Amino acid sequence: MKNITRHTGKLLNIQRMKHSLNGNPRFSAIVDNQIFVTAVDSSYGYSIQNFEDKLVTVTIGSHYGRTTLDSIQLVKA
Repeated sequence: MKNITRHTGKLLNIQRMKHSLNGNPRFSAIVDNQIFVTAVDSSYGYSIQNFEDKLVTVTIGSHYGRTTLDSIQLVKA
């Protein structure tokens, strides 16, 4: 993964995408006006819905030309 950046904001607009060839879920979402997708066969495909409408810090990067989620953490208030 290249060009990794960190963004903090509310996780918004989670949309389910077509599943991977192995049947694992994929999602697209927005944080801090940055649109990204979960990686193919990533465990974040199962957990990202737990963070919806919550304040999070994400690291995203470019993976094969797509902005892809690298990590996500809940921001403690």
